[in-house]
Amino acid sequence: MSIEAYFARHAQTFIGSLGRIARHPAEALLTMAVIGIGIALPLCLHLALQNAHELSGGWASAYDLSVYLDKGASLTRAQAIGRELQARGDVASIRVISAAQALAEFRDYSGFGPALDALGDNPLPNSLVVTPAVAASTHEGTVSLRNAIAAIADVETVQVDTDWVRRLNGILDVVRRIALLTGALLGVGVMLIVGNTIRLDILNRRAEIEVMKLVGASNGFARRPFLYSGTWYGLGGAILALGLVGVGQAILAHPVEQLAALYGSKFTLRGLDLATSASVLGVGALLGWLGSWFAASQHIRAINPS
Repeated sequence: MSIEAYFARHAQTFIGSLGRIARHPAEALLTMAVIGIGIALPLCLHLALQNAHELSGGWASAYDLSVYLDKGASLTRAQAIGRELQARGDVASIRVISAAQALAEFRDYSGFGPALDALGDNPLPNSLVVTPAVAASTHEGTVSLRNAIAAIADVETVQVDTDWVRRLNGILDVVRRIALLTGALLGVGVMLIVGNTIRLDILNRRAEIEVMKLVGASNGFARRPFLYSGTWYGLGGAILALGLVGVGQAILAHPVEQLAALYGSKFTLRGLDLATSASVLGVGALLGWLGSWFAASQHIRAINPS
């Protein structure tokens, strides 16, 4: 058999299997809907994790260090310390905040303007905000940098609070593992759904398979259309899953933007990119093929023409 004939026969079987599915649209859509829900659940978890990771990625300022100088240290001294720190390789940028500027910002954001006017002197010291370099933007890096800054003369307190970021990353890691486990379990479920559908199809076409074997068809030849049917079921379910996730993303996009705006953020809910969508289609087709292969291999082998 030539290569052209080989591929032509496979293409004919591939299209023919789609025609068989199309002749029973209600049953096919029900099967694809169940598969689509099974794929959409871990996909939603993946999308939520992707957006949470992007949102947390915008919290690079969580690793900033607030450096408070002694009350008697002048603004000139604060600027000198800033130049000294800027020369370090683990520091990306320095922002010097004068005591007057700090008091003005506190007045604007606290709402205690009249109470602050009653104070005789400014109680706030000159300070600096130190942003670590990317390589030092870790818990260990900020601790090392904090210890180095605390040793500088006229530095009273160095404050950095990254514990909540570490807790968040820990939670995201747990959820990521749960998503992988859920995806694996639901993937097995999709294979079982397709396998059961193909098993029923084989039983309905038992007489046809017996005739094929009587004229010399091999198990692989008889199995081929069922493999393509399973692939169509998986692909159709994946398409429905993408549609479900897209609808969910569209419904939640505006409320998420409104919630983010309340916190002064311009965060927008991201949908699935083209590469991820293509991967979902491929995984759906593969799960359908595997489920049909296990079912067809087992049941067609057991059919012996009398």
